[in-house]
Amino acid sequence: MARPAQHVFRDARPAVPTVLELLKPVTWFPPMWAFFCGVVSSGVPAAGHWLTIFAGVLLAGPLVCGTSQAVNDWYDRHVDAINEPRRPIPSGRVPGHWGLYIAIAWTLVSLAVAAMLGPLVFGAAVFGLALAWAYSAPPIRLKGNGWWGNAAVALCYEGLPWFTAAAVMLGTLPDSRILALALVYSAGAHGIMTLNDFKSVEGDRRMGVGSLPVRLGVSAAAWVACAVMAVAQVVVIGLLLAWGAPMHALAIGGLLLVQLAMMARLLRRPSELDYWYNATGVPLYVAGMLVSAFAVRTMV
Repeated sequence: MARPAQHVFRDARPAVPTVLELLKPVTWFPPMWAFFCGVVSSGVPAAGHWLTIFAGVLLAGPLVCGTSQAVNDWYDRHVDAINEPRRPIPSGRVPGHWGLYIAIAWTLVSLAVAAMLGPLVFGAAVFGLALAWAYSAPPIRLKGNGWWGNAAVALCYEGLPWFTAAAVMLGTLPDSRILALALVYSAGAHGIMTLNDFKSVEGDRRMGVGSLPVRLGVSAAAWVACAVMAVAQVVVIGLLLAWGAPMHALAIGGLLLVQLAMMARLLRRPSELDYWYNATGVPLYVAGMLVSAFAVRTMV
């Protein structure tokens, strides 16, 4: 009788590829990119810091962001059963409470890696992980309100990794110009998070999740998302001009003009073109992040 019991126990464990799917590698790029922007903006040469940079990128993407995805999938498993029934948890490929166990374990691994990078990084990781749990888990569950929930995710995806990278490279708090760019781009990323909510409108509405497409309607939410992204970049352009970086400001202005043309198309059919804009317009937004990082690199 022992053999069948052991066999059942083995089968109850999620496969490694399924665990990787739960951690959603496709979502790791934004915080990893933001971390890279933070490294560039610090003005510190990367030579001699490669191990630290690698550990930081690992922390920003696979660890902290991966944790947030596992936490979100666990607490959203009922919503995903409607919107995305093939996801690892609602499909049963991550059985029982394994989704929760993975989220807890990844949180602890993230904290351990962050502790090795110093107190500033550890503090930033604690803050980011706390927001990740608060976003999805009751009783706070920030995602129940699209305004607050998207703000939390945008900050963790863009501003926090940028700040963390600059802090670890400089060994101290970053320059105020670096902090300003990180915060403004985080504010603009609120619009990106709103577009990401378009795919789950039906399940969110039925389960009482107050995303902006549910609260405002898809059309109005698309207008808000585009306005937020555009205004943030206008603010960045103004900051760069004030800081004496007109060529970098011009480059971001060019990127913004292309985005505005694409936004005009998105707004005509937001329910159909949200994936298209995420694949084409958002990369231009994040390209501007790197341009601005190079701009302040020579100032700090």
